[in-house]
Amino acid sequence: MRVTFLGTGSAMPTGERYQTGIVVTDEETERHLLVDCGSGVLHRLQQSGVGYEEISTVLLTHHHLDHVADLLPLLKARWLAGEEHLEVVGPTGTKSLVDDLLDVHDYLRGRVDLQIREVGAHEFEVAGFEVEGYEARHSLPCLSYRFGDKFTFSGDSEAFEALANFADGCDVLVHDCSFPDDVDVDNHPTPTQLGEALAGSGADIGKVFLTHLYPHTEGRHEEMLQSIEAQYDGDVRFADDLRTVEL
Repeated sequence: MRVTFLGTGSAMPTGERYQTGIVVTDEETERHLLVDCGSGVLHRLQQSGVGYEEISTVLLTHHHLDHVADLLPLLKARWLAGEEHLEVVGPTGTKSLVDDLLDVHDYLRGRVDLQIREVGAHEFEVAGFEVEGYEARHSLPCLSYRFGDKFTFSGDSEAFEALANFADGCDVLVHDCSFPDDVDVDNHPTPTQLGEALAGSGADIGKVFLTHLYPHTEGRHEEMLQSIEAQYDGDVRFADDLRTVEL
């Protein structure tokens, strides 16, 4: 499996980080799954070498704009390129979200064979991958996703021990760490909160990558890592746009 970060930023953009998007690739079949589709992800797909033509399925963690903004641009690009299918999978409300977007941009309705499926905190199959959903803690209903023993993505979520345990035994956990410790925030974790949750869970995780980074974190990465390391002795790193991790 190969995980490629397309966007590691947030709703407040920086020049270096686009909004949320991750490509999960089965290296044996070269099958690709896009997890979240925030602003800029369509461009990052081209820069990554995967390309929007290869993305026929999108798995959404939740419906905030910085996770879905490029969904219809992806649909339009695939239509114009002659691609015939797109599947959108996500939590409850995904069908209403897509229907509402198509009501606004109604000229896109019927341009591709669009399949929409809603999933929850259970096991399911998507684009050939076996995935398990887990309920995150965020301001909208949000699912974390686990791909076997390889990869877990928190989506947007506060840090809590049960979510860390959800990733127990995984090679990589990609976790929201939006702000440094001196920002008072709900629905996202600070480094100390994340470190406490990881340590308290006792979960065995190979590497932790920090993502969903607001501009407040710029220039403070070392400080943030030190806050986590004061609580948790695992391997923690910052994710970057277009970084690829082989699993």
